[in-house]
Amino acid sequence: MKYLSVLGREPAISLAELEALFLNVRQIAPNLATFESDIAPGIDRLGGCLKIAEKLEASPLDYLRNIPSGKITLGVSDYSGHASRKNASLEALKLKKILVRHGRSVRVVENKNATLSTATSLHNGLSGKNPHKIELVKVQNSWFRVIGVQNIDAYARRDQARPARDAKVGMLPPKLAQILINLCGPLPAGSRILDPFCGTGVVLQEALLMGYTAYGTDLSERMVEYSEKNLKWLDKGNYTVEQGDATSFHWQPPIDAVACEGYLGRPMSTVPPEIKLKTEKQECSAIILGFLKNLSGQIRPGTPVVVAAPAWLRENGVYSRLEILDEIEHMGYNVSNKTREGLLYHRESQIVARDIIILRKN
Repeated sequence: MKYLSVLGREPAISLAELEALFLNVRQIAPNLATFESDIAPGIDRLGGCLKIAEKLEASPLDYLRNIPSGKITLGVSDYSGHASRKNASLEALKLKKILVRHGRSVRVVENKNATLSTATSLHNGLSGKNPHKIELVKVQNSWFRVIGVQNIDAYARRDQARPARDAKVGMLPPKLAQILINLCGPLPAGSRILDPFCGTGVVLQEALLMGYTAYGTDLSERMVEYSEKNLKWLDKGNYTVEQGDATSFHWQPPIDAVACEGYLGRPMSTVPPEIKLKTEKQECSAIILGFLKNLSGQIRPGTPVVVAAPAWLRENGVYSRLEILDEIEHMGYNVSNKTREGLLYHRESQIVARDIIILRKN
């Protein structure tokens, strides 16, 4: 079956997530990609997708005519090259007019732009769960039906409601945690995901919600306590949390995949001078390389490892990354994204970005 994804605010990362999981992924616009899957993808497991839609085999009108009796709530999003709010509204009203003529009751969700926002789709129930609440998507001459909308409210709830949070150590967004796990590729249900820098347990939390087993370690006793408290609050799945230094700890097998945010250095609110940046890079490189060296002898060949490493904003607006890929390869890893183009996750003007490195044990 052919599907359409509306990509998130970091399209290159969203695209990489799809490529890790599905077949025949093709970017057809800056914020759109198509892909193929034998089963309907669950958007709740895809941190980088705002909407998922399946291709309509029939015309939009024929599809709507076959909906069981009852009031229809209809939204139309037009992602075509020269789309406009006016044209999207006209498409929706044209469909409504014909359906009303045939005795159907229809409410059209008003367009403020050519496409309905994620929030508008979600709050109007256009998520594919109710057969009478439908969002149709137009891309040139092709039509799709939305089957999933990113639940921004659910992400916010489980991020903000966790009992143990610490802004000083950085706040890994749950969506990014999902992406890091998904970049490991398709994994069997129940696979054991290791996060050796588990912090407050966001990666572990998302692994459990995705049906995996979670295994976390952290150098800080306080972070281990925070993770345990948060996972107990989540009350879902099997997990283990232990205190340990990622550069020397011996983890309990099995380890099916590794997804983590490595040491990002000290928090920064301004662009660091070159001499300070050099010191930060040396410290972060030593910890991440020490961890990967320690890990290398403890995982099976083919084990995926995804690490978010730090990158620092410079005065010219460019981010400076750690130059560690050659050393990583010498440890027995294959670096899947050697160029790393586009795989920087950050807010506008954020000083320390997350540079995603995708590896696999040789």
